[in-house]
Formats: sequence, C-alpha cells, structure tokens
Amino acid sequence: MTYRVRYTRDAKEDIERLYAFLIEEDLQAARRARDAIARGMDFLKDFPFSCRKASPDNPFLREMLIPFGQSGYVMLFEIEDNKTVTILAIRHQREEDYH
Repeated sequence: MTYRVRYTRDAKEDIERLYAFLIEEDLQAARRARDAIARGMDFLKDFPFSCRKASPDNPFLREMLIPFGQSGYVMLFEIEDNKTVTILAIRHQREEDYH
C-alpha cells in the first residue's frame, strides 16, 4: 500500500528554516540536507509504521530519524488513515523541541 504524504504549514516552514540556516554556511550541505529530508518523505509513502512511536497514547503519531552528518533530523508525523500520512514538524536533532 502506498500512502499519500502531505505536510502542514508548520512543517513546510520548518523545512524552509532548516534550509535557510544551512544555506548561509554551505550551499552543498543545504542541498544534501534537503535531499535527505526528501528521501525520508519518500520512505513514508511505503513504510510509515516502521518508524518509532512518538506517544504511548497515540500509535499513529510517529517520529522518523533522518541521518545527516554527525546528527540529523527528526520528522514528526501522523498516520491519518490507510491512505494519508501528514508531516507535522521537522527539527534538527540538536534543537530543543518541535516548534
């Protein structure tokens, strides 16, 4: 089964924020980070239940770890139904928490 992956406005803003942070320092790193996040989104199309649960109370709220460099990113998402996955937020692993 293939899921449709969509994202909230907050998640889109997170992607833009993360990209803008890197582009100031290293354009190539920014592109690699963007590609790593895109590969994570593609993975969700087929395997959203393989990611870890983000809450013991909601088995459909999950997190995906996206390796990048020495750390990486964490993508918070929810499996809405048997056709749709919604990305709620993305943060760098060294950030405090989701915004």
